[in-house]
Amino acid sequence: MPLLVEGRRVRLPQSAGDLVRAHPPLEERARLLRGQSVQQVGPQGLLYVQQRELAVTSPKDGSISILGSDDATTCHIVVLRHTGNGATCLTHCDGTDTKAEVPLIMNSIKSFSDHAQCGRLEVHLVGGFNDDRQLSQKLTHQLLKLNDREENENHFPIIYGIAVNIKTAEIYRASFQDRGPEEQLRAARALAGGPMISIYDAETEQIRIGPYSWTPFPHVDFWLQQDDKQILENLSTSPLAEPPHFVEHIRSTLMFLKKYPSPTNTLFPGNKALVYKKNEDGLWEKISSGN
Repeated sequence: MPLLVEGRRVRLPQSAGDLVRAHPPLEERARLLRGQSVQQVGPQGLLYVQQRELAVTSPKDGSISILGSDDATTCHIVVLRHTGNGATCLTHCDGTDTKAEVPLIMNSIKSFSDHAQCGRLEVHLVGGFNDDRQLSQKLTHQLLKLNDREENENHFPIIYGIAVNIKTAEIYRASFQDRGPEEQLRAARALAGGPMISIYDAETEQIRIGPYSWTPFPHVDFWLQQDDKQILENLSTSPLAEPPHFVEHIRSTLMFLKKYPSPTNTLFPGNKALVYKKNEDGLWEKISSGN
């Protein structure tokens, strides 16, 4: 299977290491990104992408200037950009169904690129580390020097999150305090087993959330009774490497799933989507329940 690296068509390597060795500039760019300090990204103009979500837009977007995601340990954050028209897709992949997700990512960017007269697709892959169960390495090769540091004989990712500036194409290390809109609802969908979905309509510049459905989370009361150690060991793919807020996030998501075991009627009245758009201050504002 061929792919484009440095603007040239090459064969898919046997490993990520082979790709890096064959194209030294990739390693240098990765080194520069790892060496950056983490920038705290505010909510103005931000579209935050959660696990098993993707969003695509272009420099023409009047509401969104930044796509971003974080909390990636064994997960990977993928940025796909068309150099001709600047259309950019960011997605947060966890390896659940990579075979189905890759065409979804490609098709999302192609919908913007059909009329571009020239340009190529650039892919940026961030995430993964040398975890004990080797999940990162498997996902890296499925999607295409790992993002790894060692401390007291334990391995951790260097970069947990990135942002991409849609207008300038700059990619940088980032963290986020605002992960909305509807952070808990979107997190619950992923924890309940929802597939990869596109969340943003660039034509209307709106986020459309749902309507979602899920079955009651198995043994939710049991999990809510467990201590932090049990939650880390059983509900994380990388217990030693999770960010400090991981357990709190999982607990709040489980509480949400317990409160809304069947969300269709309670969270989506009339089985309609929740629709958000940026206001004049660059913040998400609920405008309606859509069709």
